[in-house]
Amino acid sequence: MLKKILLSLVALTFTVGVQAASEKYKPFVLASTGSGSVAETVEAVKGKLTSAGFEVVGSYSPYADATVIVVTNDAMKNNAAQSDFGGYGAAERVSVTKLGDEVQVVYVNPIYMANSYRMKGELKDVAAQLEKALGKVKDIGSKKGIRAKKLRKYHYMFGMEYFDDTLTHLLAEKKSFDEAVKTIEDNLSQSVAGITKVYRVDIPGKDEVVFGVAMKKTPDGDKYMDDKYIMGHIDFQDPRSTAHLPYEILVSGKKVYSLYGRFRIAISFPDLSMMGDNSFMKIMESPEAIKKALSKVAGGEVKKNYWE
Repeated sequence: MLKKILLSLVALTFTVGVQAASEKYKPFVLASTGSGSVAETVEAVKGKLTSAGFEVVGSYSPYADATVIVVTNDAMKNNAAQSDFGGYGAAERVSVTKLGDEVQVVYVNPIYMANSYRMKGELKDVAAQLEKALGKVKDIGSKKGIRAKKLRKYHYMFGMEYFDDTLTHLLAEKKSFDEAVKTIEDNLSQSVAGITKVYRVDIPGKDEVVFGVAMKKTPDGDKYMDDKYIMGHIDFQDPRSTAHLPYEILVSGKKVYSLYGRFRIAISFPDLSMMGDNSFMKIMESPEAIKKALSKVAGGEVKKNYWE
């Protein structure tokens, strides 16, 4: 009898392990849908997040009928501190978008994000906190989802960037961490290249800070870096994936980075086709346009192409 019990436990452990390894994740979670205004829903969502222990570090409206709220907490910041370039995952994005008469609340799936950014912890506790605070209707953003193992080595297709292609993601290098941060703060306050600050999160115990930035074309600027322009082409599914925004600038030590568009955009829209309507082809100039604009903010050399 004891032998049978032990064999059953081993079989159960193996089954659970296989199920966990085979579980697929999607980029976003639809928390709720309802009526009312975006402004009223934003205030309600902020209240729920604050009550659940999250700190609201910023919010902005990238275009009409859409607002993105950005939050963090100690668990997210501490996990970021234990991970290389963990600052990318130190903040959680929650969007409120009105589509027709429906107001949609959507947030980034923390588990998907943690694996995409190769973080030490998968932020499952944070996922549970968000679900308790905001609710959960279903996971969205990909028809089939992606396994954690594949997310940790994700790239959209052959020849495109991985998370650890740091030379591609590099915007600038300064003499010190403090100089790098000051350069970015000063340039964001002046809206250099149409880029403004949405939030800032400092990573505890290390010289690392992440900025969330809004990108808006200036009169003489490049439309391909504009939040509204990009999302107008690729965010066409219902529910909307507005929580893809805002983009990040990461200071780690003396160097300034931002995930190149062919990774940063693709990881949020993994099912987007390469060709046709509402495809990556429609924004093919955007990764370079974004990098050039953010390089100006970082005080780096603006190259014609990133590989130069």
